[in-house]
Amino acid sequence: MEFTTKLELSEVIIIQWVIILLIILLTILLTKNLRKIPDKKQSAIELLVGFINDTVDDTMGPGTKKFIPYIGTLGIFILLMNLTGLVGIEPPTKDYSVTLALALISFLVIQGYAIKKNGLLKYLKGYVEPFSFLLPINIMERIMLPISLSLRLFGNMMAAAIIVEFVYSALSKIFLGFPLVIPIPLHMYFDIFDGGIQTVIFVMLTMINIKIVAEH
Repeated sequence: MEFTTKLELSEVIIIQWVIILLIILLTILLTKNLRKIPDKKQSAIELLVGFINDTVDDTMGPGTKKFIPYIGTLGIFILLMNLTGLVGIEPPTKDYSVTLALALISFLVIQGYAIKKNGLLKYLKGYVEPFSFLLPINIMERIMLPISLSLRLFGNMMAAAIIVEFVYSALSKIFLGFPLVIPIPLHMYFDIFDGGIQTVIFVMLTMINIKIVAEH
């Protein structure tokens, strides 16, 4: 009796791999030959890094600089996925499996940091504070975090993709040239503005929950 395994790579996975490789390549190229006196390229990089550092420090407080690489990478990765609509590719974030995976990673980071900072016993004690009968509610609150994070990002990006697709379909039936010009404002709003806002919300909620859960 023979068993065969068929490995299939979905378009969503491939797009994410391409974005990951793009981030790695840009990181290598942009951080190559750094100088004490920065040129325009290095100045732009330092502004971005400084912005991420200040955001993490202002939101999470002192002693949380260890999260800068994670928060920065998370924000850049989600933003690039949300912007793929600009090049005619549906955002991977309209797939719930993608947003759920991102939310679960943040959930593990949040709970892991809380355990590391407070110790396992104090972490578990937080589930019965301020009263022991709140245990089910506190557990549900923790469980709902990755669900709310993932559904918020997924719902907004899915809605945006459906609206843009509907507009393209409707315009193509009226006149073939319309989809080349009219949808530009839609892409400006849904891909750039809304995609950027959803990135900020996801990252900010991650940072806030890291801080709150660790202090619980």
